[in-house]
Amino acid sequence: MTELLTQGASIADLATAFAASPNPYLLLTPDLRIFDVNQAYLDVTRSHRPDLLGRPLFQAFDSGPGQEAPENVRQVRASLEKARDTRQRDHLALVRYSLPRRLDGCREVFEERIWSATHTPLLDAEGEVVLLLQHTMDITDLFPAAPPDEPTTALDAIVGGSVLRRAQSVQEDNRRLEKERNRLVEMFMQAPGFVAILSGPDHCFQMYNAAYGQLIGHRDIAGKPIREALPELAGQGYYEFLDSVFATGEAYEGRESLAQLQRRPGAPLENHYLDFIYQPIRDEAGQVVGIFVQGHDVTENVLAARRQKSMIDELNHRVKNTLATVQSIAIQTARSHRDPSTFAQAFQARILALSHTHDLLTRTHWEGADLRAILEHETEAFGPTRFHLNGPAVALAPATALSLGMIFHELATNASKYGALSTPHGRVLVDWGVADQTAPKLKLSWRELDGPKVTPPDTRGFGSRLIERNIRHDLAGEIDLVYGKDGLIAELMVPLDRTPAL
Repeated sequence: MTELLTQGASIADLATAFAASPNPYLLLTPDLRIFDVNQAYLDVTRSHRPDLLGRPLFQAFDSGPGQEAPENVRQVRASLEKARDTRQRDHLALVRYSLPRRLDGCREVFEERIWSATHTPLLDAEGEVVLLLQHTMDITDLFPAAPPDEPTTALDAIVGGSVLRRAQSVQEDNRRLEKERNRLVEMFMQAPGFVAILSGPDHCFQMYNAAYGQLIGHRDIAGKPIREALPELAGQGYYEFLDSVFATGEAYEGRESLAQLQRRPGAPLENHYLDFIYQPIRDEAGQVVGIFVQGHDVTENVLAARRQKSMIDELNHRVKNTLATVQSIAIQTARSHRDPSTFAQAFQARILALSHTHDLLTRTHWEGADLRAILEHETEAFGPTRFHLNGPAVALAPATALSLGMIFHELATNASKYGALSTPHGRVLVDWGVADQTAPKLKLSWRELDGPKVTPPDTRGFGSRLIERNIRHDLAGEIDLVYGKDGLIAELMVPLDRTPAL
């Protein structure tokens, strides 16, 4: 019928040919309902047109109550569905299918018949299946009718027995092979790693699974050569690897290989690290005809390993610098405190201040700390009424946080010994803000109120040296100390876009 359509035959001509054909024909809708039948089909099935039209095929013909009936139905249904889904003609060389027959005009029995069937999809202009044409032939009479115990002649064996049994055996073998192929294809498509089959020297995509589609951004690459399907791989070596495997027949394996893929049109290239193998596919003559691609996207593992190495390197650096800081604190504290008891007290307080800031940074995985949190840590020992903190949230880099934590500890310690916190009613006001948004700087004011009059010290102690070293050297900032009648005023400016050495 499809050939007649291409030759321009009219619908009326087709309908006439369909109805008059001596071959049994049945037309089915895609959901396997009977759309039309010709007279030859009605004759061979002993049916009536009104009883069939519109009914599901396997309700009209169910192959009877026998044990083999479900398998008979399954074979016919599978062939029809294959023709519909693949849009390709499908053949059933042999299928046993029982039909009802009335005896004595009333009693119904099922008579086993042997059929050969061809199922052809009929497509519309858009290539969609609109009907399925079933052409069936009753070949029961070709089988020998001799009783089981009666030997058959050689001619019977050739014509009626062996040939047909061989045909049936071939069909069953093909059916088993198709089932196995379908299972393999299903395993292929559901494989957790990406898999693809490339055909020919141009490496055309013959098949690929969902994981491969996800890797490349679900592009339509079926049937396309790889240079057209994945043009962004040019210059990355993958075309050349495939060419080499096809030419030499030697497999190629890649480990943590960088592939830059454009997963969306117009989007930037994304880095993916892949473990993969290109395995040659050979034909019966041993010639390479394609390449089997299999692998895994190990990007997360590679990045995690790099992050871990970076963290270990960073940790080693921090530990060394922390030990150097502790050593400096110990030496400088010893110079200022000859008495072992006062040395231990001052040394322990400074180490605890360093530890507090470390705790804050650990909570954020050493990504930084908030300025207010550091101030609260260093001043909480004096109670909530002695300090007034006023300023916006300011995120500090780890090194800046460590330096400021030590500075605030020294300022608070000096205030408790000599300044506003040494009196019952003294207070400390801390105000801060961020100046110059193009090159942001932290501007902070430490102002002591209601304390004793303070004067510049005759000698610079460790606290003063630590503050000045941290501000000017470590933070590349500035500090101005004013010794007033109510207490110390410290004005400091620290750049926030600088990453000091840890």
